[in-house]
Amino acid sequence: MTSTETLGESPAGTTDRRRWFALAIVMTAAFMDLVDVTIVNIAIPSIQRDAGASVSQIQWITAGYALAFAAGLITGGRLGDIHGRKRLFLIGIGGFTLASALCGFAANPEMLVASRILQGAMAALMVPQVLSIVHATFPAHERGKVFGLFGAIVGLGAVSGPLLGALLTEWNLFGLEWRPIFLINLPVGIAALILGSRYITESKAPRALKLDLVGVALLTLGLTMLLYPLTRGRELGWPLWGYASMAGALVVFAALVMYERRKAARDGSPLVELSLFRVKSFAAGIAVQTVFGVALGVFFLVWTLYMQIGLGWSPLRAGLTGVPFSIAVSTAAGLSVQQLVPRFGRRVLQAGALLMAAGVLLYIWESGRYGTAIASWQMALPLVVMGVGMGLIVAPLTDAVLSGVPREHAGSASGLINTVQQMGNALGLGLVSVVFFGEIGDRLTPDQVGPAFVNAFQHALGWVAGVMAAIFLLMFALPKRSAQPLEGGEDGQAAETSTAGPEAGSDAGTTAGSGGRAGEPELVG
Repeated sequence: MTSTETLGESPAGTTDRRRWFALAIVMTAAFMDLVDVTIVNIAIPSIQRDAGASVSQIQWITAGYALAFAAGLITGGRLGDIHGRKRLFLIGIGGFTLASALCGFAANPEMLVASRILQGAMAALMVPQVLSIVHATFPAHERGKVFGLFGAIVGLGAVSGPLLGALLTEWNLFGLEWRPIFLINLPVGIAALILGSRYITESKAPRALKLDLVGVALLTLGLTMLLYPLTRGRELGWPLWGYASMAGALVVFAALVMYERRKAARDGSPLVELSLFRVKSFAAGIAVQTVFGVALGVFFLVWTLYMQIGLGWSPLRAGLTGVPFSIAVSTAAGLSVQQLVPRFGRRVLQAGALLMAAGVLLYIWESGRYGTAIASWQMALPLVVMGVGMGLIVAPLTDAVLSGVPREHAGSASGLINTVQQMGNALGLGLVSVVFFGEIGDRLTPDQVGPAFVNAFQHALGWVAGVMAAIFLLMFALPKRSAQPLEGGEDGQAAETSTAGPEAGSDAGTTAGSGGRAGEPELVG
């Protein structure tokens, strides 16, 4: 577990107004990362039409980002602890801005996929530094206010991302089609880079853990060997090498476990702290986070394709249709943390899983009843039910999972939680080829497209409902109530750990963002 300095504890830190400029800069970066992903989701059909991207390529435009982000999160946090959070933040935001430019000017789908993978890798350097910088800059008595602002930024990103993406795609600025969704990051990123170099105070961890690059390589290799055949298998007729690759991924993961055990015994700085899995609540929570990420990865991509290609809606109409969902998530997340979980504990999360499943089943029923004639207002009820359910889960889940974790491992556990949800998200995006596109014929007439997409949407949502039922059962292994407030800790990381969100996690437990990427605020408890 890394240590963080508490620069903000000094008298100078408490009176230095520069720290509020630093806060605005790092929050802007977190907001930019959040919005970027939801913008891409809403623009996927436009990218497919304009760039001629194949089914597997549109999956990798989203899954490649999630995979690179997940693989680099813990390492990005450790690099910040070792070499300085300000330095890594500036490198990350500079690389993220460059990758955004490459995405915006991509000449073909292959270049776009490669640029998105680079963008995810740069986000893995940038995002883990956000709350580490906040923690090292602000004194303890101010952090509650700061993390409240952070939660508000996350909620705002969840609501505004799809709308901004829809508007930029709909307006077709300068005839650039979908490209402005990436190019909008350029002025924001350049400004953050310039101002960040001036206003952010450097900080490091006095006892930072070593890097585990071999662990990162094995993890990335295993996930790639699993995801690539899933996304390409349908287009290639499910060749034998695909099955061999997926089987080989299990061997790579086994090798990862053995290597991590040896590394933990040798220098105590593994990528994955395997001893954490002896804690029942943590092991179950990791399973919940992973499977939840799979469900969200499947839902958000097929939902976008269903509305824009199956129903023929414009990006703006699709974006506006999702507003009730985002608002419901944000509202329920705030209520769950502040009022419900303190009174009812684990039952709130289980109620959320059941509500999400109910909303999905209601959506399936309405989709079947109204077919391609379904209206936006008819989707509002299932989306609100799903949003409330999701809000009840995402905000308190991390604290519930960390409840039984020893304090000295809280930071590592938090980083691992966020990493596995991103991995689950990437896996869900890969499974879209099976559960959604697998139900759609290769050669459809224009009249067949709508009904085929409606049927595939219902089929995919059936899988999502099943996954939510599995999550409900897994939650029985979580503690009934959070037994450990995780305040103070060995290294003063209480605020960081308690706000661990689905999209970031250094070894110091820092987070920012949203895992399902279309409305997952991780609000402060």
